[in-house]
Amino acid sequence: MEKREAAVIQNLKDAGCDKGTITSFMEYYEAGEVRQELKVLSGHRKDLLEALHICQKQIDCLDYLAWQIEKEEGRK
Repeated sequence: MEKREAAVIQNLKDAGCDKGTITSFMEYYEAGEVRQELKVLSGHRKDLLEALHICQKQIDCLDYLAWQIEKEEGRK
């Protein structure tokens, strides 16, 4: 494996890509299918963004609960 390929694989791992995503990407990479590479990256980015939004909603719920508790404490 050449240095560039190893760097690409490491970047994909660092981005949280699973083995299937990495395998798909590398097949397109080796075939020079840039559009398909970008499609794989875009799909993973979409998944990460969706997970981020879910986490943000969970944080918002915790913040709201903490706000309610602090509000109740202020009334006592």
